[in-house]
Amino acid sequence: MSWWATLKRDIEVVFERDPAARSILEVIFCYPGVHALLIHRLAHGLWGNRLYLLGRLLSHVNRFLTGIEIHPGARIGSGFFIDHGMGVVIGETAEIGENCTLYHGVTLGGTSLKKEKRHPTLGKNVVVGAGAKILGPFTVGDNAIVGAGSVVIRSVPPFSTVVGIPAKVVFQKGRKRDPKKVDLDHHLLPDPSGSAIKELLERVDALEQEIKGLKSEGRGAAKPAAHRSVGQR
Repeated sequence: MSWWATLKRDIEVVFERDPAARSILEVIFCYPGVHALLIHRLAHGLWGNRLYLLGRLLSHVNRFLTGIEIHPGARIGSGFFIDHGMGVVIGETAEIGENCTLYHGVTLGGTSLKKEKRHPTLGKNVVVGAGAKILGPFTVGDNAIVGAGSVVIRSVPPFSTVVGIPAKVVFQKGRKRDPKKVDLDHHLLPDPSGSAIKELLERVDALEQEIKGLKSEGRGAAKPAAHRSVGQR
């Protein structure tokens, strides 16, 4: 995809995923996520041509202007959308597939001091909720959703939803969907703790009913014995 086609796609996704967007001029002038991505693509070009200092300087200016820190070495596919964006951090060896969405406060961080692959790889159509931290050189599968505030420290299967600290898979589906449509219902997350408590309460209620039934049977069996003892007297 050419640079112009990529830029066009980066603007189009804003209208697809943000109902507040009203015009192209508004997106171009008022969306820090778009600004950050545009500057990053320039910085990444410098980095690819071994102009490392200029790339880092441009990424530093990017951070100052937008509040979004993207290392110039990070690889980002087309259709990437950063909603609001303040506090987003994307590390040097991070890789982001097509049509991904990140909300504010997201970190794609590293867990190693070695000069190696140390940041995560996001597949296609991944949605990462606000404040989530994905730490390490593993893969988040295509069409996965990372719940807000989660801390992901291991690979995430495709078509799954992960929540918690550390994040665990709480939902997984195998159906395919349109690759150009990102599932933004990241607020509709399962509550594993609530589900567990509900199951325990239901089990306790069932046991209480069973105990009541046993007590009733015990009383019924004890009455004839009492009558016999009276008759014997």
